[in-house]
Amino acid sequence: MSPFRMDGEGPDLRGPALGCAAWCGALLVLAVEPRTGVGVVAAAVALVGSAGLWLARRRRTLRTVLLVGALVASATAGSALLRTEEASAGPVPALAAQRAPVEAQLVVTSDPVPLVQRFGGGVRFGATLLVVRSGAAAARLRADVLVMADESWSGVPLGSTLVVRGRLRSSPDPRLAAVLSPSGSPGRVTPPGLLWQCAAALRSGVREAVAGRGAPQRDLVPALVDGDDVGLPAQVQADFRTSGLTHLTAVSGTNLTLIVGFLLLVGRAVGVRGRWQVALAVVGIVGFVLVARTEPSVVRAAAMGTVGLLGFGSGGRDRGPRALGLAVFALLLVQPWLAVEVGFALSVLATAGILFVAPGWTRALARWMPRWLAAALAVPAAAQVACTPLVAAISGQVSLVAVVANLVAEPFVAPATIAGLLGGVLELVWHPLGAAAGWIAAGCAAAIIAVARSSAGLATPALGWGTGPLALVLLTVLCAVGGVLAGPLLARRGPTLLLSAGLVVVLLVPRPTPGWPPSGWVFAMCDVGQGDGLALNAGRGTAVVVDAGPDPVLMDHCLDRLGVRRVPLVVLSHFHADHVDGLPGVYAGRQVGAVEVTGLGEPPERVAAVQRLARGRARVVAYGETRRVGAVALEVLGPVPGVVQHGTAADEGSGPNNASVVLLAEVAGVRILLPGDVEPEAQRVLERTLPGLQVDVLKVPHHGSRYQETAWLTSLGARLAMVSVGADNDYGHPARDLLAALAAAGMEVRRTDLDGDVIVVARPGGGLAVSTRR
Repeated sequence: MSPFRMDGEGPDLRGPALGCAAWCGALLVLAVEPRTGVGVVAAAVALVGSAGLWLARRRRTLRTVLLVGALVASATAGSALLRTEEASAGPVPALAAQRAPVEAQLVVTSDPVPLVQRFGGGVRFGATLLVVRSGAAAARLRADVLVMADESWSGVPLGSTLVVRGRLRSSPDPRLAAVLSPSGSPGRVTPPGLLWQCAAALRSGVREAVAGRGAPQRDLVPALVDGDDVGLPAQVQADFRTSGLTHLTAVSGTNLTLIVGFLLLVGRAVGVRGRWQVALAVVGIVGFVLVARTEPSVVRAAAMGTVGLLGFGSGGRDRGPRALGLAVFALLLVQPWLAVEVGFALSVLATAGILFVAPGWTRALARWMPRWLAAALAVPAAAQVACTPLVAAISGQVSLVAVVANLVAEPFVAPATIAGLLGGVLELVWHPLGAAAGWIAAGCAAAIIAVARSSAGLATPALGWGTGPLALVLLTVLCAVGGVLAGPLLARRGPTLLLSAGLVVVLLVPRPTPGWPPSGWVFAMCDVGQGDGLALNAGRGTAVVVDAGPDPVLMDHCLDRLGVRRVPLVVLSHFHADHVDGLPGVYAGRQVGAVEVTGLGEPPERVAAVQRLARGRARVVAYGETRRVGAVALEVLGPVPGVVQHGTAADEGSGPNNASVVLLAEVAGVRILLPGDVEPEAQRVLERTLPGLQVDVLKVPHHGSRYQETAWLTSLGARLAMVSVGADNDYGHPARDLLAALAAAGMEVRRTDLDGDVIVVARPGGGLAVSTRR
């Protein structure tokens, strides 16, 4: 039986139809000049969906639905026009265009977030201007701005009011009236109201309850409870993205459903009934929004979570769809910019999948398995199928492991979330009680992290998919047809188990990579994201590994593709996470010999982690030493003894970077310079101590940072410059000026963010070739 029945016994689809109409109305205004591909995808889905739903209703209701739909679309279109005009009108945009100095009274509307290094440090946060003075003129208004300030503003609490002096400039975001750069430190700050102070205390209590637990689980618990993901390692976030668990680390309807559902259960246990249950739910929803912050993404998550609660309650088949349509309309009326946001589209699609697809799949699976297990399988699968086309449009991938990962992680999500919340509450009463609840929450969070890491480490956790119109249309059709036809298939045990077994094989068995690595390869730069993971071919399945990147899974997969089974030597240039955190991937299923490191043991926690893996035998390299490992000849060129190991670059200068082990490698006559992350100060020392150095291949230092001794790099005579860098990284790497200088010096530039794995191949007669694999 199809979950999309349109007869009189099917769900009432008038609410979703009006929600689609509301979405169309907002998009008519906001997506005329599409700011992202989300607007185009959402517009197509909304138009097709609304037309189909309208025409599916009985003829006598069609006229009414069309009329109300037109009114709803007009309302959201009008709201979008008003918001657009509001952001571009008034004195603030005019003052911003002049970069005028102003004195302003403002209210802080979001928590300060650290700026990435390319902006020079500091913090950013949202605010609403209430009063603006420029010269003798003053104006009272309400204008949303982005504040970009120095580190002294990092403690400004959400909801506080303050008067600042600074300079306005225009914002590229059409939702904002301007960007405000205050001068100096914050002066007198009027503290936020009592509700905001209570919310801040609870957020702080959640963190305090798990402070004594190990990382990264202590950082995941606040993300599960209220979306506070500050400090969550980039590697954990990457594992969650690959395994389809990202929704757990952000404020989503799942958070609200678990927390409010738990609150209702407690209320029922103490005798709360009837309308008081509704009142308790409202209190829980409002409290959740305050604790997680009243930003549009939080309000959207709260609305979708409320829809989910209605959908699972009595009469949910009718109330859920009606609530979904009403929630979409209300959200777009208040925040029309949500119509072109990815998060909003994913929330709506996931909720729609749960409401319309999951019930039919649950009934089908329940014919041959327990109903609770059928629901546990059907709900995440339906949400994933509904979101798949949009996820593919964003990431270029179709996740294969998401449903399995969500199913395995699900038993730990609720205990981690509820125990984390209780820990925060109890922490305000007595620390031992809060710590006890925090211990439970952190243990469950550790299990979720293990599921994410294991899922991301499977042979084929996702399939690459095109992001062009034809590819996305095909995927949308496949998902729609699959949603309709899967019910009869899932009702039959044999075909379902056979398809499940096939999926397991795809997930576990690596795909063949014919022709990789190419014959005669000498050096490989692995695509490990924002970091270095390098391999030198020592012959017959053996390689010298120099740095291991930030991701053990990516490093392991790269070495697997290269056919590396034995690593007699690992050299770690320095102890930053983007060079050493992937070391467990080198050890995965391989025989590993010596580990050699730099002499500067910073940061100490990563030194300890490396020593644990190396069983305490990691050795500090000696300047000037040479050695041969199979076909690889190595010479240590740095760090030069006696050099002051501190950076002068404003970007990310540090002792560990300038203390990088610098290697000159030679394989099959190809000379390769591996300088780690040395910065200009150390590069100048190398230039003085190595006059006339010439190489064939240059691994560009520090991922192509703009802080380089460019004249020295271009003097090396390399034919090939290789940049190991993560796509869309927050540091602005690699710098365009540096790439232009390298190209002007006659070097062919290859980079992992564009090319994937990059391999250098030695050709007879001294020639070089490059092969890449994404």
